[in-house]
Amino acid sequence: MTESWVNSAERVGADLHLELSGSGSRRAALARALRDAVREGRLAPGTRLPPYRSLAADLGVARNTVADAYAELVAEGWLTARQGSGTRVAERARPRAAARVPKKSPGAVAASAHNLRQGRPDASSFPRAAWLASARRALNAAPSEAFGPGDPRGRPELRRALADYLARARGVHTDPEQIVVCSGFAHALRLLYGGKVLRGPLAVESYGLPFHRSLLASASVRTLPLPLDGHGAVLDGLGQVRATRGVLLTPAHQFPTGGPLHPARRAAVVDWARSGDGLVLEDDYDGEFRYDRQPVGALQGLAPDRVLYLGSASKSLSPALRLGWMVLPEHLVDPVLAAKGEREAWASVLDQLTLADFIDRGSYDRHVRRMRQRYRRRRDRLVAMVTERAPHIVPTGIAAGLHAVLRLPAGTERSTVKAASWLGIALDGLAAFRHPRATMPATDGLVVGYATPPDHAYEAALEALRQVLPPPG
Repeated sequence: MTESWVNSAERVGADLHLELSGSGSRRAALARALRDAVREGRLAPGTRLPPYRSLAADLGVARNTVADAYAELVAEGWLTARQGSGTRVAERARPRAAARVPKKSPGAVAASAHNLRQGRPDASSFPRAAWLASARRALNAAPSEAFGPGDPRGRPELRRALADYLARARGVHTDPEQIVVCSGFAHALRLLYGGKVLRGPLAVESYGLPFHRSLLASASVRTLPLPLDGHGAVLDGLGQVRATRGVLLTPAHQFPTGGPLHPARRAAVVDWARSGDGLVLEDDYDGEFRYDRQPVGALQGLAPDRVLYLGSASKSLSPALRLGWMVLPEHLVDPVLAAKGEREAWASVLDQLTLADFIDRGSYDRHVRRMRQRYRRRRDRLVAMVTERAPHIVPTGIAAGLHAVLRLPAGTERSTVKAASWLGIALDGLAAFRHPRATMPATDGLVVGYATPPDHAYEAALEALRQVLPPPG
């Protein structure tokens, strides 16, 4: 089937005839027709193309089809798109010979010009001098037995330091004997569910990390999505699902949509756990980084016997340290230690001793305060850019954390993420975090990690992001 469209010189600057013919999708046919028009000189450099909606109506195709075709040609260099000036024909560049693409090793991450992935602190901000000083002190002061087989709980120095810090900074109620050191949140899940300490099904929030869901699935744990609203997880369904003994929440700052769990719901989930012998897994992944008021205290403080508090140094210091901790109800300590085993791959003793000194000396508090100020400035720059250049896009989840969600016009997420990838911007759409069985309405959005780039690269990353934000719907 062949479809044609003739638009006036008033709309694009030249008479133009497009034929959507050949094999493939409508998007591919439209992109091919526009390339041909540029090659043949029917679309001159600087010519402004029609808005998505106008061209879609004239061609009888979906608006997203036009948006995807435009985004593909922007990435290839045929078109340019700037806020306020529309989509235009770019100055033509000589096509480059296809480069040989090396094979990627499993788990490799593609390099990008601008990294705005969520969940990553600024690697250049790691406090090397203070960490080195703590490492030297810890190594000099370490008793000889520290270099033996060790305690699967973790070094007592670190557990004591964590008990004091978590009580002071996060409102966690515990003692060192109920803390078990691990290698991060994922390791904690593997021990709890892979080690059969806990069993499913497990209620989870409708948006969360797919990696965590796949990890639970590999342990044969069925996850049941809870809807989300402006007050966090909607907990009404907890009592309606038979055999649900646990719920995994991010109560201080819902991941990735943002916002704390409402106080009434914090009380409700504690009541649910106590009335039915249930357990709450609290993922406190970035609780220290709150910008507009004091951090929200940990849920664990309300019910230490019913809440498993899980934290790590991955967001506050670096994921490379592989240091995390579980604050457990007393009755779960021995089962978790049995799951770890006597020869489990524990976190490095030297790193544990260094972190203990780093906390005890106040270096951890100073680093968190410094990074809180830096990340707040970055958040403010992101919000200011969006407000100025794309006021129809709403930033949410910005009161805390290392990322923001930019709410997009309906139907634009897929094409925006694709355009970002083509322009060398690494970020995720909100849909990537949605539970496959979630029933709540989907929302288009971008999850923008403003903590990830180093300071010198942040402005360039914001400028690149500005170029791919969709126009008003």
